[in-house]
Amino acid sequence: MGSREVSNQDWQGKYVTVAGLGVSGIPAAKVLRGLGAVVTVVNDGDDERSRTQAAELEAQGITVRLGDGATLPESTELIVTTPGWKPDKPLFTAAAEAGVPVWGDVELAWRLRGPGAAPWLAVTGTNGKTTTVRMLASVLEAAGLRTAAVGNIGVSLLDAVLGDEEYDVLAVELSSYQLHWAPSLRAHSAAVLNLAPDHLDWHGSMAAYVADKGRIYEGNRVACVYNAADPVTEDLVREADVEEGCRAIGFTLNTPGPSQLGVVDGILVDRAFVANRQKQAQELAEVKDIDPPAPHNIANALAAAALARAFGVEPAAVRDGLRAFRPDPHRIEHIADVAQVAYVDDSKATNTHAAEASLAAYDPIVWIAGGLAKGATFDELVTGAAGRLRGVVLIGRDRELIREALTRHAPEVPVVDLGRTDTGAMSEAVREAARLARPGDTVLMAPACASMDMFVNYNKRGEAFADAVRALAAESA
Repeated sequence: MGSREVSNQDWQGKYVTVAGLGVSGIPAAKVLRGLGAVVTVVNDGDDERSRTQAAELEAQGITVRLGDGATLPESTELIVTTPGWKPDKPLFTAAAEAGVPVWGDVELAWRLRGPGAAPWLAVTGTNGKTTTVRMLASVLEAAGLRTAAVGNIGVSLLDAVLGDEEYDVLAVELSSYQLHWAPSLRAHSAAVLNLAPDHLDWHGSMAAYVADKGRIYEGNRVACVYNAADPVTEDLVREADVEEGCRAIGFTLNTPGPSQLGVVDGILVDRAFVANRQKQAQELAEVKDIDPPAPHNIANALAAAALARAFGVEPAAVRDGLRAFRPDPHRIEHIADVAQVAYVDDSKATNTHAAEASLAAYDPIVWIAGGLAKGATFDELVTGAAGRLRGVVLIGRDRELIREALTRHAPEVPVVDLGRTDTGAMSEAVREAARLARPGDTVLMAPACASMDMFVNYNKRGEAFADAVRALAAESA
């Protein structure tokens, strides 16, 4: 199985507009030009970086219009858009009126697959996508399969589909943005990990966000994997139009029922891909094989295991793949123990749903939180975590929203409100957290907010936390 040389026949002379420069727009434009299409790139921005990118594309015979992303170029037969462009953009309104289809880069990659191409095991959800896809790839590799973790994880699907590497199967992370523009996608098997309000400014409503996530199940051939603790994910499976014989497979942190994977006495077990689902349970791995063994990470592992088992992977490879997996930085990453207090970096917890999962993994906690709220509210998060909080240190622009929720639902918890948004605030936050913590506690940086008020991205925020913890450890040595 794998990639192939794509024929230029269907693309020769086709007028294609690519909406947006950047990590997906530029590769799409180059691929389409290479296939013989007449390509025009439109882009809202007209800054120095955009002009440099435009010059590179124009040297390859691609027309670029900077500062004009609203007008549909004449003769356009197809638009290929980058994921970030919102559906209500004037360009797409004009396309709809002209009867011009709009694809995303995922749709383009799917359409360019050749006969016998590697099937896709696809993952989406509000949180945990990258970790689950990387776990899945580790399990597939342990089974001796040629695979790669691709998609929203940062590796271009176009590169995977059109490159020289031959694959048996691809582990594919898909965002709601990508799924919105991928009407033809038909995965071998797919999982929706969880659903919580996120990116509603892009989708327009929670219902639209959920519907786009649910697209991942359309046309599945073998398994639709859902979260038994999140009924909306199961509802999406019921509503999906799948191939005959495709099964609904649940995962749960509790004892699994038939056609589910779950946990029994510290063992991950499979009651879905066994000969007798009513009476049999296949051991897959131990909870201690998962790094870290936090509840939401165990759920990620179960989802990855379900997709791998749907592809025919044996139990031993599931165990070996999960044992070999190491999480990316800034995802519940243990940095150090200082004075018998654990310091954990979960800077990737950029929304309340992710922070809720992180907070559920530790007790007691000194919580470092705050940043850009993105319209979120924090009452439910604080209510659920209140009993585990030793103290809270607040940073960032929208910290007052979290403080108000703490006042309403956890008034007894001491709060340090750092009235600064410069990057040096993190060092002060760690010192204040250390002052509040007692031996046996965990200082958890799970901001529940985006980072861009203070840092370039969540990675830089996590690095600042880790640096501050290491400085604290050096002083205590």
